[in-house]
Amino acid sequence: MKYYIEKTTEYGFDEAIEKVTEELKKEGFGVLTEIDVQATLKKKLDVDFKKYQILGACNPPFAHKALQAENKIGAMLPCNVIVQELDDGKTEVAAVDPMASMLAVENDKLGEIANEIRAKLEKVIENV
Repeated sequence: MKYYIEKTTEYGFDEAIEKVTEELKKEGFGVLTEIDVQATLKKKLDVDFKKYQILGACNPPFAHKALQAENKIGAMLPCNVIVQELDDGKTEVAAVDPMASMLAVENDKLGEIANEIRAKLEKVIENV
């Protein structure tokens, strides 16, 4: 089982981030964190890296349901979505597959929640 849902786009990097953020909002997600991997690796290790951003996306009603079903599920939240510049000038967008994440958690209540979140994230990626 793949642990991510992905799509390659013709968007430039910054435009892809805007589009992903817009599509996440349409599905009830907010972006809680933004990690600029390129800048972080330059600052911490003085290495050059491609444009790569990690967006920590959260859908509050579903996060609440998941936390009620499993009080330690917060260790797997928020749902990470990455945007990365590819060598050919295209941009890839990928999101964690929550169904893959939930395989490690033995709680049947989470399966339905993860399935619904997966459907929303698939729609986000599809619409980018």
